[in-house]
Amino acid sequence: MADSNFVDYVKIYCCSGKGGKGSSHFRRAKYIPKGGPDGGDGGRGGHVFLRANRNLWTLLHLKYERHIIATPGEGGSNKGSTGKSGEDRYIDVPCGTVVYDADTGDFICDVTEDGQTVRLLKGGKGGWGNIHFKTSTNQAPRYAQPGEPSEERNIILQLKLLADVGLVGLPNAGKSTLLSVITTAKPKIANYPFTTLEPNLGIVKYRDNRSFIMADIPGIIEGASEGRGLGLRFLRHIERNSLLLFMIPADSGDIKKEYEILNSELEKYNPDLAEKSRVLAITKSDLTDEELKNALSRNLPENIPHVFISSVAGQGLDALKDILWTELNRETFQDKEKIVHKNMGIKPFDSQDDNIEGRASAGSEPDMEYEW
Repeated sequence: MADSNFVDYVKIYCCSGKGGKGSSHFRRAKYIPKGGPDGGDGGRGGHVFLRANRNLWTLLHLKYERHIIATPGEGGSNKGSTGKSGEDRYIDVPCGTVVYDADTGDFICDVTEDGQTVRLLKGGKGGWGNIHFKTSTNQAPRYAQPGEPSEERNIILQLKLLADVGLVGLPNAGKSTLLSVITTAKPKIANYPFTTLEPNLGIVKYRDNRSFIMADIPGIIEGASEGRGLGLRFLRHIERNSLLLFMIPADSGDIKKEYEILNSELEKYNPDLAEKSRVLAITKSDLTDEELKNALSRNLPENIPHVFISSVAGQGLDALKDILWTELNRETFQDKEKIVHKNMGIKPFDSQDDNIEGRASAGSEPDMEYEW
């Protein structure tokens, strides 16, 4: 994972610009001994914005830029001139990025559409110059307002991939193989658990030049919602998928039990996932005959469309595409954007635990444990 260019989690520090101070200048001109106050207002400090960019697919560019600081506004000057406003800073992120407060774990916002912009921090307002404070009884005010202070915040950016179909299954269920067969994606494929260490996206071509996006999520094991295996690191990507394709091998001991394990882990992670549409694919069906398929069909989860497929032999792939396309276009289909993001539970963990990596160095703040 250290050499991977796929970064879906990053913590950064953001600071808006301070407002410029107002000027307490007095007019100085030849033959005008009492020109009066003419100090201008200070300039506005720069804002910090979050902006979605469809040309990005990872948070790698923010991994090495952990401090986003907008410039402050300049002070006012004579002749009632307002100071220059600070330069705004834009944080470009992939579509589907979610923002949390790193100190409290509260959900802040998410961006899903290209060009969507959200202001994270407001720049300080510039102070008034002394020209605003002159009155009939105070004709020579020698004071002006300071600019408003800047805002600062530590935030956590999480990328949740936007896809139409998400592949859900235990390790070695054939997810990467299916993606490599029906799309042009080339995920790593091998005969050992957790071959896929990062999500992969592919475009599935359908009839009449139609297509949809499929995401291969790393394998889920029992206890993933508690952090086992790759745990919470990739479960969040499933939230953004419109349709879930459960993949269970035909040579599994109990297909229904494996499905219940997968479904239970998803619901423990986010109960809203229980409302998503789903399809069941029985993989490696080239190892079975029709009699065995009929026997397996009698013990499958109810009210869920299912299909027997074999990615290697090419069996059932067209039927799978038909089912997926039908489910994606149902009138009662749940929109992938209609998702309620939970706050992150943040608490200090016990530094005596030898199993925790990346503990704080002497003099630094205590490490924090993040829960979703």
